[in-house]
Amino acid sequence: MGECPEMFQHLNDFLDGELDPSLCAEIERHIGECKNCKLMVDSLKMTVKLCRENGPCEELPLEFSEKLKSLLRQRWERKFGKK
Repeated sequence: MGECPEMFQHLNDFLDGELDPSLCAEIERHIGECKNCKLMVDSLKMTVKLCRENGPCEELPLEFSEKLKSLLRQRWERKFGKK
């Protein structure tokens, strides 16, 4: 693994501890070398921690959720390129 978008594809499973140990090691190595990915992983870890500490999170309305995902994908692609 050497590219940010590839790491991003595995991020949810990584944060949930559901990845193969060798892939986890690759992601750990990547975020150790990539400032942007480290910042993103640290932010997501904090978000998950806060949600777990404060009870169940409410689900976003579908339209809002889809728009948010689309905007995040556009910004990611602008910064790191498409897959």
